Amino acid sequence: MSLKFFDKLSQNFIELLNDKDDYNIIIEVEDKKHFTAHSNVLKCRAPYFRKELDTINPNENNVKTIVKHEISAQIFDFILKYIYGGIVNLENIETRIVFDLMLAANKFELEELSKKLQTTLIVDKASWLKSHFSFVYRSIFINNNNNFKDLENFCNDIVVKYPSLIFDAEDFTSLQEAVLVSLLKRDDLQVKEVKIWEYIIKWGIAQNHTLPNNLDKWNEDNFLTLKTSLQHCLPYIRYFHIPGDDVLKKVKPYKKILDNQLWEDLMQHLISPGQPVKSVILSARIILVPELPARSFSTIISYDHAAEISSWIDRPTNCPYEFQLILRGSKDGFSPQTFWDMCNGHAGTVVIIKVKGTDEILGGYNPLMWDNNTSGLYKETNDSFIFSLKNGNVHNSILSRVKKSESALWYSNNANQKYTGPNFGEGSLRMWSGQSNFTIDNQFTSFNNGAYEKPIRTDRSFLIIDYEVFKVNRRTT
Repeated sequence: MSLKFFDKLSQNFIELLNDKDDYNIIIEVEDKKHFTAHSNVLKCRAPYFRKELDTINPNENNVKTIVKHEISAQIFDFILKYIYGGIVNLENIETRIVFDLMLAANKFELEELSKKLQTTLIVDKASWLKSHFSFVYRSIFINNNNNFKDLENFCNDIVVKYPSLIFDAEDFTSLQEAVLVSLLKRDDLQVKEVKIWEYIIKWGIAQNHTLPNNLDKWNEDNFLTLKTSLQHCLPYIRYFHIPGDDVLKKVKPYKKILDNQLWEDLMQHLISPGQPVKSVILSARIILVPELPARSFSTIISYDHAAEISSWIDRPTNCPYEFQLILRGSKDGFSPQTFWDMCNGHAGTVVIIKVKGTDEILGGYNPLMWDNNTSGLYKETNDSFIFSLKNGNVHNSILSRVKKSESALWYSNNANQKYTGPNFGEGSLRMWSGQSNFTIDNQFTSFNNGAYEKPIRTDRSFLIIDYEVFKVNRRTT
């Protein structure tokens, strides 16, 4: 039998870290802030520092200095306390700091810490990962390694179902090659194969700014340049599942970037599909059950909008949703009381608002049940959010999650329900009408009062054309 006293051991080593009398290592981080440490501890606990220290000469006092200006003092303080005491206290720490700490732990080859933080983010901070999706997605691929496989799969599970988050993003062409290849490998990527072909051509051309804008002016070297840029992407296109018309219109203009045998086999397949070919035929991608009914479900938002909203809702990412219409102002009326009567008892709802005279689409998500029988009170939740959707001249969607959970929503009392409809954060997004008609009063408000992370529009007041309320159901099939 062995007796283990790890807590005391950890405490003693933390005390050693704080002892400034016997160090032989100085670490200089961001803003030239300094930490002291002991070479034997660093070498034993972090092989990265063993290799680093072997390349550094000591000063006249036999002290070596490691310079890491790209690491913040706050992050490195966590790193040292983990190395010495095996303790990382994340209580009341912002999620962005946890994410940066994970990246730093990976940089310093602290696999145990990096993996644990990765799991913590996926399990406990999925909402933050989704709301900072583009940043997260690109960050985990920067070093082009496999240390963030769980996070990579988490992100790819979202992208394959909501591909516009990446493929239609303004910075799509700046995507790392490793990210693009990882998506092309997915059998469940929900994009038509010809569109995938168009996306990678767009990406490949963007990597080579010297290519002529007019394809008719391309020479052999130009096609070779594009082929080289796309050499790791081309093998994962399902060429034999692109319709014939699209092959001729979209693929043929760039046939010189394909191997001759592949192009010959593709032409033969179009003429006589039953004949064998020499090229490898990849299986068709798996088309998932549509997440929304085929009928027109909204007069305000598109299917892509609904998919984007679904991706923001903090539930398992592999579960599809359907939007069930509860109320449409143009059909059911614009009285605030109508909202309370028709939405009473419904939980997990999205309010969609079309702003008059602009391309703006605003809205909010309430995971709680609407209740039209209160004396007027705040409702607490950590999962509500308000938003502005990319639409028309609105270039980017804005997501603003609740910051003060205790005042996430305000439920009006019976007397005020003829004036006030849904109210997120007591004014962060509020529908109000002194004349009991949402299309008459210029009394809709949206401003940053601290209840949510940020404002979703510039002007505080606005008029509406229409609004809708949907119950967002998780599909069971």
